[in-house]
Amino acid sequence: MAHTPSVAIIGTGFGGLGMAIHLKKAGYTDITIFEKAGDVGGCWRDNTYPGAACDVPSHVYSFSFEEKTDWSRRFAPQPEILQYLRDTATKYDVRRHIRFNTEVVEAAFDEGAGSWHITLADGSTHDADVLVAATGQLNRPAYPRIPGMDTFAGELFHSARWNHDYDLRGKRVAVIGTGASAIQFVPQIAKNVASLELFQRDAAHVIPKPDYAYHPIARKAFAAVPGLQRLSRWATYCQLEPRAAGFTTFPQLMAPYAARFRRYLRDEVTDVTLREKLTPKDPMGCKRILISNDYYRAMVRDNVDVVTSGITEVRANGIVTADGAFHEVDAIILGTGFQATELLAPMHITGRDGVVLRDEWREGAQAYLGMSVAKFPNLFVLYGPNTNLSHSSIVFMLESQIGYVIQAVRRLAKGDVSWIDVREGVQDAFNTKLQERIRASVWSQGCSSWYKTASGTNPISWPGFTFEYRQRTRKLDESDYHLAPARVPVTVV
Repeated sequence: MAHTPSVAIIGTGFGGLGMAIHLKKAGYTDITIFEKAGDVGGCWRDNTYPGAACDVPSHVYSFSFEEKTDWSRRFAPQPEILQYLRDTATKYDVRRHIRFNTEVVEAAFDEGAGSWHITLADGSTHDADVLVAATGQLNRPAYPRIPGMDTFAGELFHSARWNHDYDLRGKRVAVIGTGASAIQFVPQIAKNVASLELFQRDAAHVIPKPDYAYHPIARKAFAAVPGLQRLSRWATYCQLEPRAAGFTTFPQLMAPYAARFRRYLRDEVTDVTLREKLTPKDPMGCKRILISNDYYRAMVRDNVDVVTSGITEVRANGIVTADGAFHEVDAIILGTGFQATELLAPMHITGRDGVVLRDEWREGAQAYLGMSVAKFPNLFVLYGPNTNLSHSSIVFMLESQIGYVIQAVRRLAKGDVSWIDVREGVQDAFNTKLQERIRASVWSQGCSSWYKTASGTNPISWPGFTFEYRQRTRKLDESDYHLAPARVPVTVV
């Protein structure tokens, strides 16, 4: 007998909202979305630091079904992306399904009932046939473990938790980290602070950002000419997609980017000593390639200094480095990224036979197609293990995953199956091959990065093209899964 599966979704970023919208389009409306914050938006709600913007072009960093023709720039700033997500949630009537300020702390699968028993932070519970975790990889800030950090008497905050009430003007500021967030906010605050010391562990490859404001005529054309926006999206996708080969099968394709980086650094930084500090020792692409038009210009300012000696201690009024120097500062800003390899933490998720997901993923998270985890039936992870991209838009990957999950929900809706659980052998074979491909990629050429666990496993990157992933997720193959027959209720006469 057919039935309508209930679906619980965790998170309201691109993944969570997109999942809910497509479920509704497919006719499934028994949806509950749990959002720990008070608004939708995911990382675009949380990261409000000065200069926050996307490093993927707007026309592909958006839903294919919800085109926006009036992006102000080729690379949209954070406020526009957040507003886009807010508007999308409202347009598709998703908000009525969302329980804001509600954090999921535990989820346990009930094999007999064929459903997930979800525990919330306030102690209340919720049951759902299907659980979709759309928390992503970039939702928990990473705080460095530096002795004495708790003794610092000045202002200290993470870039993902920016303190807009603190006035940086005229202050002596330390920035720890040189990742994708730091290269955006450092140029913005450097103009106003008394001094800025940038504590750098490893230099990053930074190339120019091909950004520009869309002319009003162009925006009008995108809105008025049928198909023009879609054509721009397709052209941008085709421009970005070949870069995947440079990270994976043909590293020699990185050569033009490396040459561009060297030329850009040479042109922007004429001081030889500073240029040496800003020159990475790792192969290009081993870590995330960053794009900016003003980062190096900030580095050459008189009030900015790049510190490459490691931090040994934080004191009440400053930072001590390995060379014995003391750096007195008023504020410390952590641009230290996210706990990307600890997916779904700190939630406690229990599958069949009491198996705990945290234990299963102790050596690194893994899933079949980045979504399904053996022993955890009816659980699907969006932007899960090994689905991150270095070359294109994660929204494309999310839409592939959403389509796959819809197929799983349709299968459960037939009513003859209580739950589906990916076969352990299928998951293992998939991940063995995937890790072989990663070991042959530029990501495995010796650098330390947020792509890797402490043991060196890479549970983050997708080692291929996005169209390959789209093809592999186009059809759910039932032979990849255990299908548990639904229990037929017994009527007592």
